[in-house]
Amino acid sequence: MIINIYILSIIFSVAFLALVIELVRKNKLSEKYSLLWILFGLTILLLSVSPFFIERISSLINIKYAPSVLFIFGLLFLIVYSLQITIVVSQQSKKIIRLTQEITIIKEKLESSSGIQVDSEEKATDNSLGESEAG
Repeated sequence: MIINIYILSIIFSVAFLALVIELVRKNKLSEKYSLLWILFGLTILLLSVSPFFIERISSLINIKYAPSVLFIFGLLFLIVYSLQITIVVSQQSKKIIRLTQEITIIKEKLESSSGIQVDSEEKATDNSLGESEAG
């Protein structure tokens, strides 16, 4: 029995959707990020189930081998998703820099107002370990 590209795409899409749902269920993937992956999986599944759409799209853009359209959609999705993730990472980086600056300002205010020097977390954990061993 010959497995054609459409059957392979259907199997891949169903397995991919099951994987994304399982990752969300185990809290390894956030719901807001999973929506795009679920949309992608459903799109590939729908295109794989109905070869008519693939044939039609490939004739419109003059692609000789119709299943190649599935890979084009996949590649375009990955490019758009990479851009979206880059935007999220950039925003998170800005937030981390801002939080670091705010923590430094708070530490300086604490040191100047109370005269107590606030050091790094390492010394704080060393002191708490020493106290717990002594107690």
